[in-house]
Amino acid sequence: MNFRLKKIDNLSKARLGVLEIKEEKIETPVFMPVGTLGTIKAISQKTLNNNIKAKIVLSNAYHLFLRPGIKTISQAGGLHSFINWNKIILTDSGGYQVYSLLKKRRINENGVIFKSHINGLTYKFTPENVINIQRVIGSNILMAFDECTKYPCNYFYAKESMNLTHRWLLRSCRQFDLTASENNNFQELFPIIQGSTYKELRKISTDFVVSQNRGGNAIGGICKPSQLLYEIVDLICNILPHNKPRYLMGVGTPVDILECISLGIDMFDCVMPTRNGRNGTLFTTQGLINIKNQKWKKVFSVIDKNINNNISNYYTKSYLYHLIKSQEILGIKIASIHNLSFYLWLIKNAKKNIKNNNFSKWKNKIIKKVMKKI
Repeated sequence: MNFRLKKIDNLSKARLGVLEIKEEKIETPVFMPVGTLGTIKAISQKTLNNNIKAKIVLSNAYHLFLRPGIKTISQAGGLHSFINWNKIILTDSGGYQVYSLLKKRRINENGVIFKSHINGLTYKFTPENVINIQRVIGSNILMAFDECTKYPCNYFYAKESMNLTHRWLLRSCRQFDLTASENNNFQELFPIIQGSTYKELRKISTDFVVSQNRGGNAIGGICKPSQLLYEIVDLICNILPHNKPRYLMGVGTPVDILECISLGIDMFDCVMPTRNGRNGTLFTTQGLINIKNQKWKKVFSVIDKNINNNISNYYTKSYLYHLIKSQEILGIKIASIHNLSFYLWLIKNAKKNIKNNNFSKWKNKIIKKVMKKI
């Protein structure tokens, strides 16, 4: 993997870069659609490639381990072959999913013992076997196994959790290096910065992660409020090296993405565009639409004429209103494709304005426009 920083905006810390993995080149900033189980809900890989034009997707090692199982993925020749996706895949390690099991898991120094949410069977994740699982999956970017803290979280627990994540990171790095071969040289490991909302801990964690000298660095475990998110991201980005990609996990709204681009983040993922689409909320270049609202019943203009994907500029708001209200699967598909297309449109225009040294002015203007309810 190689990352090349091309430009930094004049009036902010927004960055243009190129991430090269295998023979694929991804311009950053980049948004990664979330395909937890090897699929973006309601969207085919063909549509993702041809209509949405995504270059990279995210899947989850925890969910894929449970279903369809590592043996099946291995027999298929890896996740790329299994889902017929020839571009880049990043896999989350499952740390957040294990955290979310709450009463179904026990954390200790060695790892996490948890019960499957599918069938109740007991499994164990360690930093080592999570690396092994992702090796078999064949993802291009692997995430180190970490512990996520709840929000809010007291300082003592946040510190203990961060230190545990650091010890697990050392084991993850060791296992990654031990399992390296010519057959998996297209894979890179990203460590995750933790420390909850405590800036002192975030600085310590950032320094530790940077010292591991991996191909990229990730920031995990940041919840609302947004202003605190921005402060922590700014602190971390001031420490992270310029020559490696910076991945902010699980973020987020168009506002949060643009603000964090301005602070120096390169990579994002979030379920929001598809989840909100399934629930009838559309992000458009003119503002937010609740397509379930009666006002759209007889509006025969297309969903968004500025999104050129043969979906947003083809189907009308009235028709989508009808589909969503009728709970038709096609409605979910159209809304999901549109919202993901909007997110990639937003990122594309962010890159254009960084290139033209107009990012800050454009950001402030576009945020007001796309987040207003219409």
